[in-house]
Amino acid sequence: MTTTTTATNDDDTLTAALRDLIYANHILHHHGVVDAYGHVSIRHPTDPSVYIMCGYMAPAMVSSPADLIHYHVSTSDPVDPAAKKGYSERFIHGEIFRRFPTVNCVIHSHAEEVLPYVVSTGVPMRAVYHMAGFLGSTPAKVFDIDPHYRDGDQRDMLVRHAHTGTALAGCFGGVGEKPHETVVLMKRHGFTAIAENLVTAVYRAIYTRINAEAQTKAMTVARNMYGDQELQKAGFEGLTDLQGEGCSLMCEQYQDKPWRLWVREVQMNPLYDNSLRWELRE
Repeated sequence: MTTTTTATNDDDTLTAALRDLIYANHILHHHGVVDAYGHVSIRHPTDPSVYIMCGYMAPAMVSSPADLIHYHVSTSDPVDPAAKKGYSERFIHGEIFRRFPTVNCVIHSHAEEVLPYVVSTGVPMRAVYHMAGFLGSTPAKVFDIDPHYRDGDQRDMLVRHAHTGTALAGCFGGVGEKPHETVVLMKRHGFTAIAENLVTAVYRAIYTRINAEAQTKAMTVARNMYGDQELQKAGFEGLTDLQGEGCSLMCEQYQDKPWRLWVREVQMNPLYDNSLRWELRE
């Protein structure tokens, strides 16, 4: 293969990745995972030392590669020193990419359905149905940023520094391998979802939100039936170990189907603009 051909292939790979990153911003907004806040990033498809996410703007408004910023994984500094303003919480993404070479997409969300499980003590979020099998069978971990602040840090719950990003990344478990967790909740803040690819990460983020809503409704039904005094006796069942394992495999096997639907939804909605759009082919 000639150098020219290789360069062309790399360019095509990057263009496709940027197209899908723009779609992901739109899809996550359309499905209530992000609003004016929240963000999604990808590792550069041909240069793993770089990651890409949008600049300081609402995800729904991302429309072209000009809206995206490339960052060094090692420092979360822009590759282009003259780059426009970016997200202060890019360290969520950079430190996860730095810790886990197998992770290629990171999503951070403040979805309101998840918030009850990051502000209520003693009420863990669990996978309650098969579409959230990626959460496993144990309660979702909750990261508390407060102990990781340093003198002079602004205690606004945002992951503004490498040291707080490193602490969050550590909550996913594992080093240099596949992380133990797919989703980590963030106390008084939101959640972060990760995956080996963008489609899987978007799937996990959307169904984390839906799972939280389903759990809240289930607990409300149980409370109405049993009352507060009897609720604990009634019990609460999430997925078992084997169910979590099987459902996680199932989710990854079939996640391409909703992705095609989600892309078409945002293609047909005039709110969203993607200058790299082209029709997805079967």
